[in-house]
Amino acid sequence: MTALPRGAAPGPSADDDQDATASAGPAAAEGAEPAGSAAVPEEEADGNADVPEEGGVAEAGTPEGGGVSEAGAPEGGGVSEAGAPEGGGVSEAEAELAAQRELRARIEQRKAGKGGPVEAGAKLSGRAADLLAAVRAVESGKTSGTAFFDSPAPAPRRPAPEPARPARPTVPAEPVRSAGAAAPETVAAVRAVLVEGGAPESLAARVAGVLGATAADVLREDPWQLLSVPGVRPEQADGFARALLGAECGPGDERRTVALIGWLLQRAALQGHTALDAAAVRAALAERSVPEPDEAVQHAIAEGAVLVFHDGLDEHEGEEQEEEQADDAEPVPVLLGLDRYALAEESLADGLARLARTGPDARWQDAPPTDLTRAVAEHGLVTHTGGEAARAEAVALAGAARGLGLRAAVATYTENGRRRLGTDVDAITVNGLLTGQGGPGRDEDGALALDLLVVLDAPQLDVETAAMLVESLPDGCRLVLSGDPGVLWSAGAGRVFADVLAARACPQIASRTPDPGPIGELVSGVGIGELSQVEAPGKEVVIVPVRDAGEAVHRTVQLVADSVPRAIGVPAEQTQVITVGHGGSAGTRALNAALKQRLNPGPGRFGGFDPGDRVAYAPSPGRTVPGSVLSADPDGLHLECEGERVVVPKDRVDTALRHGWALTAHQAVAMRWPAVVVVLPGDAAEALDRAWVYTAFGRGERHLSVVHGVDQALPRAVAERLPQSRTTRLRALLEGLLATPEA
Repeated sequence: MTALPRGAAPGPSADDDQDATASAGPAAAEGAEPAGSAAVPEEEADGNADVPEEGGVAEAGTPEGGGVSEAGAPEGGGVSEAGAPEGGGVSEAEAELAAQRELRARIEQRKAGKGGPVEAGAKLSGRAADLLAAVRAVESGKTSGTAFFDSPAPAPRRPAPEPARPARPTVPAEPVRSAGAAAPETVAAVRAVLVEGGAPESLAARVAGVLGATAADVLREDPWQLLSVPGVRPEQADGFARALLGAECGPGDERRTVALIGWLLQRAALQGHTALDAAAVRAALAERSVPEPDEAVQHAIAEGAVLVFHDGLDEHEGEEQEEEQADDAEPVPVLLGLDRYALAEESLADGLARLARTGPDARWQDAPPTDLTRAVAEHGLVTHTGGEAARAEAVALAGAARGLGLRAAVATYTENGRRRLGTDVDAITVNGLLTGQGGPGRDEDGALALDLLVVLDAPQLDVETAAMLVESLPDGCRLVLSGDPGVLWSAGAGRVFADVLAARACPQIASRTPDPGPIGELVSGVGIGELSQVEAPGKEVVIVPVRDAGEAVHRTVQLVADSVPRAIGVPAEQTQVITVGHGGSAGTRALNAALKQRLNPGPGRFGGFDPGDRVAYAPSPGRTVPGSVLSADPDGLHLECEGERVVVPKDRVDTALRHGWALTAHQAVAMRWPAVVVVLPGDAAEALDRAWVYTAFGRGERHLSVVHGVDQALPRAVAERLPQSRTTRLRALLEGLLATPEA
């Protein structure tokens, strides 16, 4: 039987009547009773990057529980009327999103000018029409599945000029209204429609932000457009539609079926999928009382609401499907997807293929002779895999490039990851690079002035972020995607790093540098499915067996506040608690409440927060930034986040902030702390898999305590349970592109 590591534990407090720790892992906890609390609800488990809970609009007119945003924003009761700023002011998050939209618009404009449009149907225009026309051509047999990409290659872009531009682009003098902010008159008009349909007025700002200036008219014409607002569920949109349409409302209404399909695909994206199998969509429609799911799917395709793809379908499978659908004139689609993710994956695949086809660069001939430098000298795209210690190899590559006179940058996914590189390493976050907050400047085409970009924490790149990043690189630039393939995947849709590795699109350099110490040894074993015993003479790894969730919370507070500071020398403010989800008797909410009571008691007079509280701030979807509360004033809540002052407006506190003594593993990925306490109550057993355990156990630098109440579920999860697969198209697109000779 495999077991967690041996090692003396930090001593418990004197008033405890039971030893809080054990010297051997699961064996020591075998006699413990499973937690008696209710199982962790599916939406509460840390299944992805804190996808929204199914709480939307309550019958009483207030949001149900709200749900957790993709970025780990708190559920906090959903949306107030001030859920989106109504004025012209721009918050930090809005400015970031605006900068990203501006960059994406530049990229799309540049791409649109490179090739002629593909003839499309009258229902669509632009790139979405091009994609739909190409897909229909594939369905009819007129072209091959890769024909859309086989058109003559566009003229190469000019490389970035040698002189680097200024580090930051000019910031627009006029404030930019974000997608989430709407004019007061628009919000007022939407509020009137919501009241008429029996929906809560508090949704008005969010609806206006999503549907735009004509939101009120859109809702009257198609009430099911309410489903495009995050947190609203189909049954709630149905009730709203019945109130507005009366007898005209029915389960087979085409407006309803189109909205339902969009909702299903967007919900899937929050779980990491960029597309869904059409059969799964039809089955879900049938569960929602749609009378003719096949016709509903075909109508949505014809309307351009979704796109259909045959990526990855070989000839034999295609023949089988045609035989099964012999009575149908039109073949059944294989995958359905929203255009935003289709465009992102198409753009990303095109950009990665462009880099992969880049040939040798003689400027690297004098570089130090390592596997990584040799690969980069010969190829424009390289992947580099390894743990925490391997990051130094990728950083050294950037240093070697600078030594050769090349323009190089290192980008991390989090500020915590950038800080861990040390003050002598010039690095920037991916978000900072894309928004122009630092790093190199851009040329007149909008490309980054770089010869080499090293991206650490590459598994955290979602398809949209990765597409923006790759499209920003000039021809001739080298891209190194470096990261640990064993950690949890990105918060957003896609699994970019895994797909690039699986497609074998470029040289793959595996680091031979292991992570040191007992924690490194333990995590390495988890990565290959083994929960091994490790020697921990310095109390680097400790097991704390518990009987139930209540005891798990008690022992966690004891460890953070007393045992770890006393026995290990790591103060409470440098110790991070990680658990499986936000709900349950030992989820982040319960743990944060108990830790606040012990470490920083207070009335929570500033929206539930007090000065000194540790917080998890979500400035934008997919990003979690740890910080602490400094103060509050009419402008909002003032935080200190990784050395920077941040002001969270009052109307965003409920949706962008939660207490941060305890995080989920998805929130904690790409970050590390001197000490980590991983909490595994009995009701969390079903939420565990190898990637979750690998990620959680690997967040500790000096010390790891495991509050263990799942008995043999832990070794089973490590040995048998792989992370849930994501449906994506990037691998098939890359394989198709790279199998086609370059024009």
